[in-house]
Amino acid sequence: MALIGSLSLACAEVSTKISERTRQKQAAEQERADLRQKLGELKEDILKTEKARGYAADALAASEAAISNANRLLRELINEQTKTEQRLMSLSKTQEELEASVRNQRGRLKKILTEQYLAGHDDRVRLILSGDNPNRISRELRYLGYASAAQTRAIEGLQVNLAAVETNKAEAEEVRLTLQEIAQEQREQKAVLEKEKANRQILVGQLSSKLDTQRKEAGNLARNEERLSSLVERLASIIAKQRKEEEAAEARKRAQQAKEAALRERDSAKANAKTKPSGKPAPVIAKDKPKSSSDDAVAIPVMRDDSAFASLRGKLHMPVKGELFASFGTRRSDGPSWKGLFIKAPEGTEVKAAAAGEVIFADWMRGFGNLLIIDHGDQYMTVYANNQSVLKRPGDKVRAGDVIAAAGNSGGNEHSGLYFEMRYQGRAIDPLAWINR
Repeated sequence: MALIGSLSLACAEVSTKISERTRQKQAAEQERADLRQKLGELKEDILKTEKARGYAADALAASEAAISNANRLLRELINEQTKTEQRLMSLSKTQEELEASVRNQRGRLKKILTEQYLAGHDDRVRLILSGDNPNRISRELRYLGYASAAQTRAIEGLQVNLAAVETNKAEAEEVRLTLQEIAQEQREQKAVLEKEKANRQILVGQLSSKLDTQRKEAGNLARNEERLSSLVERLASIIAKQRKEEEAAEARKRAQQAKEAALRERDSAKANAKTKPSGKPAPVIAKDKPKSSSDDAVAIPVMRDDSAFASLRGKLHMPVKGELFASFGTRRSDGPSWKGLFIKAPEGTEVKAAAAGEVIFADWMRGFGNLLIIDHGDQYMTVYANNQSVLKRPGDKVRAGDVIAAAGNSGGNEHSGLYFEMRYQGRAIDPLAWINR
């Protein structure tokens, strides 16, 4: 019965720990919910006028989005697994050090207790009743006190390390349970990924002729460009509004800090005046008046870390390794000119951020498949389209060279690779002028 009770308790602990990790993930998702809802509404608003057009690529949307999501989750799980395994290794090393320390402390304590046993336990009483020289008795009692204090310290140190051993064991067990949960989630995501890849392959086979026809229609190409331009303009508007609110909030914060500093100075001056001896009045020292909210906002503009993006001209790297298939400004066979670069690359090839910035869009969109957009500040954006998977979420900060996606042919694209655009103030600009080749 005791064994059954222990097993039940262990199962309950596992359930608690797993649910705690799940709660943490749910909390993180909840933080993104508002942004995700805004972007969803934005995309729906752009697409609503075209819902009845019967684009063949739309039939691929669910599978391609699911493939992207599964790949992103797998990558996140691998990163989490790596960090968790490193934590477990650290805990194992700490455990070894603690156990070695416990062995040493037990050895010292054993030696102290053995010496005390051999000397007898009534040393103090015998010394006091022995009638010996008082100086010798005092000296011996002091030595016994030292030995007793050493014994106490040894016992206390051993107790502390024993408690640390148990705490470390519990934490290591929790980490092992987390690794088991991660492994289970990986298996589930791999199953989803294989299923959606199979679904997409079937759909592509069924729609191949229609996809081929629609991808070459000039009208469709023009609408795709309009759709992307509309998305970029609306995202830019949202970003500008958000930054204006942040700057206003920062200005209010600085104004409040200035006001509080002025009040502290006034109170300090009053306190000094009270303690100053009577007689000749102290000279008045003129001080600058505290700045108002409006003065502060004008005098100290908010500078962003991304304000030097223009200095990167000619220094950026290609976001993906592959063959340059189409360049900015070249004419399509029967449609508008290219507004960016198309770089052929095998499916799954890593796509890297051209520069540091913030992901402001990561979703499937008609004409561009799994699309990711990065805001670099100063009204510069980079666009990465037709990905097999986008590996970042809206709101993520990225550095230059970070892996953000995997190349593919989502959105009904004929070739596998990456469609890459650069935008300034909403207008497409030639990426090759910014890339160091």
